[in-house]
Amino acid sequence: MANKIYPDVESALSGLLFDGMLIASGGFGLCGVPERLIDAIEASGVKGLTIASNNAGVDGQGLGKLLRARQVKKMISSYVGENKEFERQYLAGELEVEFTPQGTLAERMRAGGAGIPGFYTKTGVGTLVAEGKPTMEFDGQEYILERGIVADLAVVKGWKADTSGNVVFRKTARNFNVPVAQCGRVTVVEVEEIVQPGTLDPDAIHLPGVYVQRLILGAPYDKKIEFRTVREREAA
Repeated sequence: MANKIYPDVESALSGLLFDGMLIASGGFGLCGVPERLIDAIEASGVKGLTIASNNAGVDGQGLGKLLRARQVKKMISSYVGENKEFERQYLAGELEVEFTPQGTLAERMRAGGAGIPGFYTKTGVGTLVAEGKPTMEFDGQEYILERGIVADLAVVKGWKADTSGNVVFRKTARNFNVPVAQCGRVTVVEVEEIVQPGTLDPDAIHLPGVYVQRLILGAPYDKKIEFRTVREREAA
């Protein structure tokens, strides 16, 4: 088995980045976001990117960094709020957005990873989501055709992984990371801890190592969505 462990993000992304590529990125808001890999993509200067992700982070954080650096040409997203730069670029005609309902986006990624080129769904029928898409009637009801997503590169954030690439996610940080990893031609994962094979409970594995080609240790992390609130000390 080839060694999947890379010493840093630059080497993990070596030979993978090119202008105009499609990148699938895990995360939900700023939870479970592959921030080390996003930083390296920003530093590389690659441009004209199409990003498939639930959302585009926030201003200056997560995928918002790539938007700020004007490296993104198109977003395939579900949630497009909380990012003023995203809004500005879209309204100015500088950014193309393919709005996709959240469940449909997850299924498009899963389908792409499973070798399924497309599937029919009722979600979006009769709305802007359905415009330009083929339709089919099943049992007297209309469905629209959605295409599976196959990304040139998938970037993922996990909690723990073993050296074989088996990954465990922590609580809600699991979010989109599993279908994102499945749809990448090459999947690079950053984790908080790397352990030896056999350390992780086989029944607790969320992402089998067959989906992971490259792995880095990204810790320590500053969890930007966590805020400590304390009570002021009362007078004695």
